Amino acid sequence: MNVMLSWSSGKDSAWTLHTLRQQGVNVTSLLTTLNSTHDRVAMHAVRRQLLRAQADAASLPLLEVDLPWPCSNEIYEHRMTEACARAKGMGVTHVAFGDLFLADVRQYRVEKLKPTGLEPIFPLWGRPTPALAQEMIAAGLRAVLTCVDPKQIDAKFVGRQFDANLLAELPASCDPCGERGEFHSFVYAGPMFKAPLNVQVGEIVTRDGFTFADVQFQPEAAAKG
Repeated sequence: MNVMLSWSSGKDSAWTLHTLRQQGVNVTSLLTTLNSTHDRVAMHAVRRQLLRAQADAASLPLLEVDLPWPCSNEIYEHRMTEACARAKGMGVTHVAFGDLFLADVRQYRVEKLKPTGLEPIFPLWGRPTPALAQEMIAAGLRAVLTCVDPKQIDAKFVGRQFDANLLAELPASCDPCGERGEFHSFVYAGPMFKAPLNVQVGEIVTRDGFTFADVQFQPEAAAKG
């Protein structure tokens, strides 16, 4: 089994990497889609530079799929099919996803992978999310919330650390892992990385109905540390 991991830059994909490695699975690469207009990971709004720093910290090659903005579903699926073909040509046999419990999302991935010859796997599927969130934090995963849906939770949570204090303050209606899109995150440290990334939270903006925190990389400070 040679696994390519769908990498969002957030905690669930990072924890999926850690889980697979603990199971002895050979993770060969990371796959990420980016908004080419803004040069950022879609929804997470993470800069390409940070994404590449994550891949380096994980000691894995990164397959970047650039998408136009706006992007039709047809273009998205075409470019993802091309990326899967490239991955299969490099010996990849499976694609791992960090999905937790949304059945429609899982079924979509299964259906779209069928023609590619790659098999989907879902290492975290069905894990109770309150316990899973606490497990991540206890193991040393560190992340910052980069995007919040203010229709679901207060925008004040954007830019916050994903930690025990955050979990305690989230409303009961919010999934602790943000699986329903309540929030998205960027991981800068954890057992899946060889060293932590030095980052700081910059400007907070509201755009297209979401509130974003601009996380910035501090490579010189990281090197000194």
